[in-house]
Amino acid sequence: MLDIGSHLRVDVDALIAAQNDMGVCDAIEQNAPGGKATAMSAPHLPKVAGIDPAVPTPAHTVAPIPADRTAPPAPGALIQDRLAGWVSDLTTLHELTERLARSSGLEETLKELLSAGAALVGARRGLVVLEPADGLGPSTTIGLGLAHADLGHIETVPRSATSYGRILDGLPDGEGAHPDLLGEEGLDPRHREVAARLGYAASYAVPLAAEAAGRLGAAVWLYDEPAEPVERQRHLVGLYARYATEHLARILELERARAQVATIAEELLPSRLPRVAGVQLAARHRTCPRGGGDWYDALPLPEGALGLAVGSVTGSGPSAVAAMGRLRASLRAYAVMEGEDPVAVLSDLELLLRLTEPARSATALFAYCEPARHKIVLAGAGHTPPLLIGERRTEFVETSLSAPLGMLSCWEAPSVEVEPAPGETVLLYTDGLLHRTGEPMDRAFARLHSAATSVPKSIRDDPGAIADHVLRTVLPDGLDAVDSGEDIVLLTARFD
Repeated sequence: MLDIGSHLRVDVDALIAAQNDMGVCDAIEQNAPGGKATAMSAPHLPKVAGIDPAVPTPAHTVAPIPADRTAPPAPGALIQDRLAGWVSDLTTLHELTERLARSSGLEETLKELLSAGAALVGARRGLVVLEPADGLGPSTTIGLGLAHADLGHIETVPRSATSYGRILDGLPDGEGAHPDLLGEEGLDPRHREVAARLGYAASYAVPLAAEAAGRLGAAVWLYDEPAEPVERQRHLVGLYARYATEHLARILELERARAQVATIAEELLPSRLPRVAGVQLAARHRTCPRGGGDWYDALPLPEGALGLAVGSVTGSGPSAVAAMGRLRASLRAYAVMEGEDPVAVLSDLELLLRLTEPARSATALFAYCEPARHKIVLAGAGHTPPLLIGERRTEFVETSLSAPLGMLSCWEAPSVEVEPAPGETVLLYTDGLLHRTGEPMDRAFARLHSAATSVPKSIRDDPGAIADHVLRTVLPDGLDAVDSGEDIVLLTARFD
């Protein structure tokens, strides 16, 4: 706090009038007495990114200690009081914007915006509606202190009867306060009914609009009693909303990019798995936030055979997704021509990768299955070994150790044969499942084996349920609990 001597004569009325048009230091200088001014040091108010330091007069200043009623308050004390209020407001905004900047996901950002805004306007509940004006989405509604059913009730109110609805529709009278909803004349009957049902009596809404991104949505806070934010609170929440909207626009752009990459990756993978007599198939695929190059495939081959493949391309992002699509398409062609020899399939794939994309490497595993004979011939190139799951055994298939594709001048490794018994399931997967555990590889393999061993007997006939059980057990905290740039692929084949 600034230490301003009481001997400084300031016309308080003129200072209050001046502060609406100029900074604090300018107002003090203008109202200083003529002649040689007393030496004083007045540091500038701290600047916060996205925040205008010109904050209205705080309404919560500390009242002066009552002393002599006949003596006027010292002008220096009033200035100190106002400066303390401004610094307090700027500090609060700085802390709230820092917390918002640390949010990375869309839902996390919206929740932080709601809670910070509620603290600034003195409300307990509220909701934010994300509805970008460009129509590209995503659209969602997040509540604070409101259950899912409460949000459903609010959505039954006609859009034009709510302040946030008018904001979203671009109407000019959307922004502002409704200090007494139940006593407001002309209020929509359904709005009055919902407000009484949920127990809120007032609301205050602000638009979420950015100059570059346009209108993104609206936020509204609800009061339990008739009330409205004072001018200082409106100014603070307006500053915060402008900064939050810019941050939200960046998060929204990132979410859209991630969704597009994930959609492209899903479109490059099989839209459905084939039906082949004697075997049941199921697949689970989760794309990492940046978009990875893990893939799987299952294709019927001549004479009732079946080709199963999983693989992973190095890198992430759109380039890795595109490379994954090219690699998968090439493997399908080689599998149709010489699928009964998995080593030949992977050798051709390695030659293609080395000639067309010399800067990239990949792992792959291809299995030639004959369900009628319960026979599998497979070969792997730097890939994790399959897992055989049954009532009497749960074990990794011992494949030969070999380098990934594109790492050697000529790739070739011996194939292995597996004979799954009736009722047993072969689990093919990528190493993203192991990396997402956040543990060393030996412990991750042990966790995967333990998860396969614990598959309940009641779901052993369902390959999809087996894959889901393995995912839940290996990653009990969720698929995205560990920050990872790895995809997850599981392909299960249960033999009848």
